[in-house]
Amino acid sequence: MQAAMTNTLDQLDRWGKPAWIALMVVSFILFWPVGLAILAYLIWSGRMGCSNSSNRTSWTSWKSRQGGMGGTGNRAFDQHREDTLRRLEEEAAEFKDFVDRLKFAKDQEEFDRFMSERRTSAQTRTEPNAA
Repeated sequence: MQAAMTNTLDQLDRWGKPAWIALMVVSFILFWPVGLAILAYLIWSGRMGCSNSSNRTSWTSWKSRQGGMGGTGNRAFDQHREDTLRRLEEEAAEFKDFVDRLKFAKDQEEFDRFMSERRTSAQTRTEPNAA
């Protein structure tokens, strides 16, 4: 039984995604719980993923090359990308400095207000005693 099932799965894999989709559609038409089970199996097994194993390997290798900011082979694009990334890093640093100055100014204003209120309250406490 299991050998027949394995042979059937292997044959469907050789025919590709269209065979799996056709089997799922026919199963939904004949008896929807079986179609649902096939759909769950396809999702769980990864057979309906965005890529098959060979494409997954090439995507992973391409992504790892890009993650290290390796060259694309187009020197003009690579130079533009480096310039843009450098400019964005400079702008991010400038913005961080601006936000830090803004926070400091707000903190300074709050501190000055606190000190002013404290002086005012200290003066009002001492004035009744002086009179």
